[in-house]
Amino acid sequence: MPQPMVIVSCDTIEHNMLKWSGGPASYLNAVAMVGCLPVQLPTIHEPIDPTPLVDVCAGIVLSGARSNVHPAEYGGTDIEAAAPFDRQRDRVTLPLIRQAIARGIPLLCICRGIQELNVALGGTLHTAVHEIEGREDHRGVPQEDLDIWFGLKHDVTPEPGSLLEKVLGGRAVRVNSAHRQGIDRLADRLQVDARAPDGTIEAVSVSDAKAFALGVQWHPEHFVRTDGPSRAIFDAFGDACRAYAESRRATVDA
Repeated sequence: MPQPMVIVSCDTIEHNMLKWSGGPASYLNAVAMVGCLPVQLPTIHEPIDPTPLVDVCAGIVLSGARSNVHPAEYGGTDIEAAAPFDRQRDRVTLPLIRQAIARGIPLLCICRGIQELNVALGGTLHTAVHEIEGREDHRGVPQEDLDIWFGLKHDVTPEPGSLLEKVLGGRAVRVNSAHRQGIDRLADRLQVDARAPDGTIEAVSVSDAKAFALGVQWHPEHFVRTDGPSRAIFDAFGDACRAYAESRRATVDA
């Protein structure tokens, strides 16, 4: 059986006075580690239709990013506080999420990705979780030592009966934290799979999904080689991608 192909989102990047489309290799490596072929979907100025790639993919990963979803996508008004933005990515990822869910394509949304998932389905975002009374500071401190930047910081406990519980079991697991924004009003089609001790939504799943559709606010891709729960998330996603590819092949052969 050939490797299932997985679309991985890209960011708009400025480097050497040029605009690039790309993203951290950690997401690509994590997808490859679980036996899938990562293929990046470019984020560019010109409008593109990803349907030909979606037609042949077996899964989609929405990666984290330094940029935030633009408040115009969810009716927000505090534009300056929500920056920085990547409007080109918004234009690609939000309809891609809706298309994936409609088709039943396995979907894994990480950090910015979980926020995109919520917005794509009609939810809203907090622009600064740390400013909410009673909430902790979930921001990471960018630094050269990535193991410190993405170090495991707090526990989450999967909700009973949730997709995350099926993946990780019912025990609390330690996760990292490197986000300023977070889910405010949860989209109607999403259910909470886990919260941080301060109540911040840390994981969601699509309640009426035809396939694996999970969003997590932390970064399992960073410790996928050494942390059991991080690897379990990608293993479950990889299994779902193989199952989707096999079901599509069976339909074509019938």
